[in-house]
Amino acid sequence: MAEKIVYRGLTAEQATAMSNDAFMKSLNSSERRSVKRSSYKYNALLEKVALYKSKKADKILKTHLREAVIKNDWVGLKFGVHNGKEFQTVVIEATMIGHRLGEFAYSTRRVVHSAPGIKATKGSRALGEK
Repeated sequence: MAEKIVYRGLTAEQATAMSNDAFMKSLNSSERRSVKRSSYKYNALLEKVALYKSKKADKILKTHLREAVIKNDWVGLKFGVHNGKEFQTVVIEATMIGHRLGEFAYSTRRVVHSAPGIKATKGSRALGEK
């Protein structure tokens, strides 16, 4: 059975067609406060998104603003979110509405060590053998 994509009980189409006031009421308090008290950087990102949507460009919107709350009219857009080293591509889906951009561009990776190096202790010598 196919997964039904919903945002707070609404289908993806209903969520994207929601007005800005209704969207603000559906957010959690911390996200609502963050959008309400938005910085000039967040406002610049909103203007950039509006420009891309008016041009219907299929480019990636690059941003360092990891704390930006994903709005309902961003569904289908591609963002390049900076993780501290590079831009990771994030395609916005209906299930991501209300979350932050940084949640989908991980800034840390799993550390995998190789065999023990020169001058390693005798106890760590057994780790390299299999």
